[in-house]
Amino acid sequence: MTISFDEFISQLLDKPPLLITVLLTLGVILVNGWTDAPNAIATCVSTRAMKPASAIFMAAIFNFVGVFFMTSINANVAQTIYNMVDFRGDSHNALVALCAALFAIVVWATTAWYFGIPTSESHALIAGLSGAAIALQGGIRGINIEEWVKVIYGLLLSTVLGFSMGWITVKLVEHIFRGFDRRKTNGFFKSAQIFGGSAMAFMHGAQDGQKFMGVFMLGIFLAHGQASVESFIIPTWLMLLCSLVMGLGTSIGGYKIIKAVGMDMVKLKQYQGFSADLAAAGCLLFSSITGIPVSTTHTKTTSIMGVGAAKRLSSVNWSVVNEMLWTWILTFPGCGLIGYFMVKFFVIIF
Repeated sequence: MTISFDEFISQLLDKPPLLITVLLTLGVILVNGWTDAPNAIATCVSTRAMKPASAIFMAAIFNFVGVFFMTSINANVAQTIYNMVDFRGDSHNALVALCAALFAIVVWATTAWYFGIPTSESHALIAGLSGAAIALQGGIRGINIEEWVKVIYGLLLSTVLGFSMGWITVKLVEHIFRGFDRRKTNGFFKSAQIFGGSAMAFMHGAQDGQKFMGVFMLGIFLAHGQASVESFIIPTWLMLLCSLVMGLGTSIGGYKIIKAVGMDMVKLKQYQGFSADLAAAGCLLFSSITGIPVSTTHTKTTSIMGVGAAKRLSSVNWSVVNEMLWTWILTFPGCGLIGYFMVKFFVIIF
């Protein structure tokens, strides 16, 4: 099942609940671009391989390419997010619950951004939706455990594989270029970082773009009273819309996250930045193909940690890492509880 752009606009004007849902979903996508997409370009900006404005423009383009390409060949991540929770039942209350979940995600992500902490919008999305579904269904039956297991796999994968691949990749790069004059390799690694940043932006679109489009389609179906759609096709216009909103979010608020990830946590040289990007992009590619929804934030930051630790453990600013870890740990219960109580509140007033 899918929906054309003309049908969408027509129904948007006729159905106020759909309009509210779409605005909230676009708000979450904007916040994702604001707080999450900057991770993709953090290293190439911090090492001065690219200027921030150019990197943001590049990220916007490759986010769209990633969304379009990966969704065209494999929409498993979107399907996983869509099927992860149960919003069946009264369509009005289900739509109210979805709006409450989206509101919770915006609150959580904006608070983390204010403190310059790169929280995971993927996990905020999963936590907010889960809390809302539990509140709606009155218990754990609001969660599809089989799909939720993939989330746990993704959490472990993005953390362990990101760190280890960062460590291995930078060691491999150092081994390959050990006989070269470092000054003569600067030009190569500057270009290589642009490639790495492009690959990260591509994979961010492939992973996070699919997650939010899955939620977008859920909102459209609920607004039509259809809570039991088993499968769907993501239209091209939605891919473009999500990519544009993500790019806008990155352009208006990304520097705090770029600074925290690319500058404060580890002082990177260009070859290290390239290694981190290459490792993280590879991990995200594997996850997207297998349909496991992982966090781009976790993958990128742990790959940077691995790169820094490969030199020496003291190269990593562990106080910054500690702040990130606590934010990651608190995201599931924190955003989940906000989503839960927002549903209870929204159902009463709406």
